Amino acid sequence: MPANISMKALLESGVHFGHRTNKWDPRMRPYIFTERNGIHIIDLQQTVKYLEVAYNIIRDTVANGGTVMFVGTKRQAQETIQEEAIRCGMPYVTERWLPGTLTNWTTINARIMELERLEKLRDSGDIDRLVKKEGLMIEREINRLLTTLVGIRNMKRLPELLFIVDVSRETTAVHEANLKSIPIVALVDTNCDPSGVDYIVPANDDAIRAIKLLVGKVADAVLEGKAMRKEEPADETGLLAEEAARAADLSRGHIELEEELDDEDLLGTSTLAKLASAKPAVVEKEAVEEKVEEIEKPAEKVKTARKKKIAEEPILDAVDDKPEKEKE
Repeated sequence: MPANISMKALLESGVHFGHRTNKWDPRMRPYIFTERNGIHIIDLQQTVKYLEVAYNIIRDTVANGGTVMFVGTKRQAQETIQEEAIRCGMPYVTERWLPGTLTNWTTINARIMELERLEKLRDSGDIDRLVKKEGLMIEREINRLLTTLVGIRNMKRLPELLFIVDVSRETTAVHEANLKSIPIVALVDTNCDPSGVDYIVPANDDAIRAIKLLVGKVADAVLEGKAMRKEEPADETGLLAEEAARAADLSRGHIELEEELDDEDLLGTSTLAKLASAKPAVVEKEAVEEKVEEIEKPAEKVKTARKKKIAEEPILDAVDDKPEKEKE
């Protein structure tokens, strides 16, 4: 579904009004229609065309499982960015952009984990066991972290796309996205530099009505992409169910043939190796017993010979004569 935005809606919202002619950026010349009362007028035909392209890009990115980060820290855009990002379930930044949010995500993620730890300490009641001053310091730290991290605390990885309102104010975000090769969709006014933006939407980024109209369309694109994402897994689950049924039928057929299988098909390699090594062990045991018997036979002969020798010795007679002499 296209963006479905009319020229009349853009005119009523004041999207065509640019900045004063003495504050313009010459790189925005191709997107300017004319000049009126010292103010540049944006070409709305190009706005409609580029908005359609941006809509399709955002929708396809979300449909493929991507994430779009909404960025807008100026007062006119903060409330709208927060509402629309929450409506479509995407991360957002409405307060100060933390340097390193994209280029040093490991550190930012560590601060998010610290925020969760402190909140758990507060919610569990363990904070009441601390000194009052320490409890107040923890509360202040939680509020400070929430101010800057509330919009990205559920973000587990870097986003696949950035949507920015007023790139002249969000120069750090644009620079980090360019370093990380993350595409940017942005509302670009006549006083902005469009060189760092991948998908330009020439429009007024100061009027609240214009921001609400365009950011709402971006959120609609995200919701449409999510709807497309949900339809695909439904089809995949159906295919998986069919494959499971086929596997069950095949397994039933294999169970009937289990009686005809050999030991080699049913037993593992280690078990077969143990069985193969069991018979030689028995043979070896018998051979050892035979050797023991051969060793024991000469020993018995030696014992019998010793007994005979002891019986034949005259010492035994002397021993026997002693009691007779004692009797006499």
